[in-house]
Amino acid sequence: MKNIRFKLSLFVLASLLLASLPSFAVSKEIVQLQTQVQALQDAMRQMQQAFDERMGVMRNLVEGNTDKMNQINASLQELQKSLNAQRNDAGARNDQLSGQVQALHDSVDELKSRLNKIANTLEAMQGAQSNLPSGAAPATQPGQPGTQQAPPPDVLYNNALRDYNAAQYDLATQEFGDYIKFYPNTDLAGNAQFYLADLEYRQNDFTSAVRDYDKVLEQYPGGNKAPAAQLKKAMALQKLGRRAEAVKEYQSLLQRYPRAIEADQARAELRDLGVTNSARPSAATPRRKP
Repeated sequence: MKNIRFKLSLFVLASLLLASLPSFAVSKEIVQLQTQVQALQDAMRQMQQAFDERMGVMRNLVEGNTDKMNQINASLQELQKSLNAQRNDAGARNDQLSGQVQALHDSVDELKSRLNKIANTLEAMQGAQSNLPSGAAPATQPGQPGTQQAPPPDVLYNNALRDYNAAQYDLATQEFGDYIKFYPNTDLAGNAQFYLADLEYRQNDFTSAVRDYDKVLEQYPGGNKAPAAQLKKAMALQKLGRRAEAVKEYQSLLQRYPRAIEADQARAELRDLGVTNSARPSAATPRRKP
């Protein structure tokens, strides 16, 4: 009986030992899995922390770049406003600057004309004195306009130019008209014709201005006012809404007078009209009358 009980006890103990062996192995694997899971979770937390830090840095960079872009946009808007204001001011000052430049050119031309006339007068007087008999009075030069009909050409032109610059338009118109009437073949006759057209332009009579600018180009094609006349003619056509004709005049000016001061303004006007100039510079040729 005791042997049976002892054997039964051994059997139970062996069974228990055998049954306990797999559970120990399973527990070890579970512990290893838990350790690996814990390591993965730690790695995930470290990765998340690093990601959050980098996202913070990126967010700061993006916000900084956004602020800079806003500042740049604001600066560009201010610059655009400034450019628009300058363009408007430049358009308003074109006539004033053109008048000042023209006045300077005229002053130089007038001095040259005076010097030439003085030289010619001296030569004529010397020739007349050498041909006159002793005691005879010098005769009046043929072809010289009578002093009772009009003032001398330089006096008349200077008075007209002075009244033009002083905005005495009616008086200047009369004086320039008298100059062309009495002295149509002098060096400054083309200038006087130009200023007649320019007076009409300043008084917004653009149709008459186009006609009289054409007279400068047709009657005085070699005069120093021909480039300015063609430029102002194109501007008058533009004022009248005749865009195609204005573009044609600007391009013709670039062909005929590519090195003139007015050529730069013609290029600027074409750019404002959105026209790409394809004209090639060529030698200036007189305009043919229709």
